[in-house]
Amino acid sequence: MTSPHDGPDEAHTVPDGVSDELVAAVGGVTASFEVIEHARGMLYAFHRLIGRADKELAEALDQLEAAGRPDLADALRTDIVGRNVLDGRWTFQVIEEFDSGYYAAFADAERSVREATMGGRRHVFEAQLKERERTPGRPGHEARPAATHE
Repeated sequence: MTSPHDGPDEAHTVPDGVSDELVAAVGGVTASFEVIEHARGMLYAFHRLIGRADKELAEALDQLEAAGRPDLADALRTDIVGRNVLDGRWTFQVIEEFDSGYYAAFADAERSVREATMGGRRHVFEAQLKERERTPGRPGHEARPAATHE
């Protein structure tokens, strides 16, 4: 049994006069930006992993020193500890440069495309896909969360 609320909310419906082809094209722009979001997450993972490696290295150098090789520990402290991962940059600077450059430009472009074509609505293509694939009235196949059914 379906209800008048058994469909996407207005924020996920196709604006009047917008073709399926345009919805799909805008969905493609958004999907490509989602790949950038994934890459950004991996950049943060890189940042965290480098930090973890630095901490583990500090512990290992203390052990190396305690094991009678302060010469090797000091050499690594001088050469590796505090070293830039890229020219002039620690990982936080890589993230900041990415965020303020490529990421910001891509995010602005994706948003501009949605605003110019979908009235700013997000995930319209995915909402259409959900409507095609779900089974209306079946538990677990609701169009939206129960809180928005009211």
